[in-house]
Amino acid sequence: MDEYTHTPVTVADKRAVVVGGTSGLGQAIAVGLAADGADVIATSRSEDAVNETADLLEEQGATTARVTCDVTEPESLENLREVAEESLGGIDVVVSSAGAISRDTVVGISDDEWDFVTDVQLDGVRRITQTFAPAMDEGGSIINISSLAARLSMANLPAYSAAKGGVEAFTRASAKELAPEIRVNAIAPGFFITPQNEDTYAEGTEKRERIDERTPLGRVGEREELIGATIYLASDASSFVTGEVLTVDGGFADSAF
Repeated sequence: MDEYTHTPVTVADKRAVVVGGTSGLGQAIAVGLAADGADVIATSRSEDAVNETADLLEEQGATTARVTCDVTEPESLENLREVAEESLGGIDVVVSSAGAISRDTVVGISDDEWDFVTDVQLDGVRRITQTFAPAMDEGGSIINISSLAARLSMANLPAYSAAKGGVEAFTRASAKELAPEIRVNAIAPGFFITPQNEDTYAEGTEKRERIDERTPLGRVGEREELIGATIYLASDASSFVTGEVLTVDGGFADSAF
């Protein structure tokens, strides 16, 4: 029998940028990458949040940089890329996790509100890809953060759902165009507890009970449970994976009654 080799699932020595990486799921991803041995820059529009997250990354032993970024401004993204190249010596992994949401209805949402959500959620992913792909080394990995809302009907989320559906389509288009040098995939998280929503998803609430009942694993996720999927897609272990959307939801999306 031929001897088979296994590529370790690790991002040790990778150089990563997590846009939208200073709160919620994005922060968990950034710190998780650093804990596994990557050098990481986590960025957002908030200088305070950037500094706080940089402290967490440095506690994990990662090289980082403190730089804010606004995904609606190409010049801001270009500055981030330049800082990352200078501070990290190159870019292997980019995670697009910047977020915006509106809970206006289909008939009630204004043009301004629609444009704001799609500008951040969809055009932001496009701008990040256009800015960073030319600077990434061969074998690089881009990971876009989607949502179950891209495929499931959820009330009062028309702009968010449309944007996330676009993220998944853009992920597949990018994967085709940027291959073979760069892989592009997405992660679609289900319901996760974060500091921002812990009251909404607290045990005993009606919403939490409905989610738990429908989810085969019987609970919502802890945000640290998204780290493994990210490390896999960022690592060389997924070297033959591109154009995919990895759902991490405890089985919620495929559960039927």
